[in-house]
Amino acid sequence: MGALTPLAIKIGAISWMPKLLPQITWVDKRIQGATQGHWSILRIAGLPNLMLTVKGRKSGVPRTTPLLCVPYEDSHLIAGSYFGGPKTPVWVANVRAAAEVTVSVRGHSHTAIPQEIGDEDRDRIWAHMVETWPNFAKYEERTTRKIPIFLLKRIS
Repeated sequence: MGALTPLAIKIGAISWMPKLLPQITWVDKRIQGATQGHWSILRIAGLPNLMLTVKGRKSGVPRTTPLLCVPYEDSHLIAGSYFGGPKTPVWVANVRAAAEVTVSVRGHSHTAIPQEIGDEDRDRIWAHMVETWPNFAKYEERTTRKIPIFLLKRIS
């Protein structure tokens, strides 16, 4: 965590943030592109993050999305929270259909196998994620959908 993390948590809790997500994603991709993945909006805020690349389940075209992540053992956890918005992010369906994804952290990429966290482990994993990003609890309160969680198990 960094000096700007408390501010990021306050901003991330704002209920209308999902409306700005396309703009935030666009800016973050430009920052990461210009710095070869070494900097991102979330990293500036002192939060763990990654770039997730997954092929579209219909198009087969690789799509890259910047995401807040939670380190877990030697892997990463991600949540399809969309700030607690009513819709599940598009990338979730693509990850569910993918045998593997590409994860980039601070400019270093590796292949990972995505595993959706099932009900038996969800509460424990969710509690761990909330420790890193308290707003996950707020997002869960805002939506009626079950927020999907994925473990991105590093394989190379």
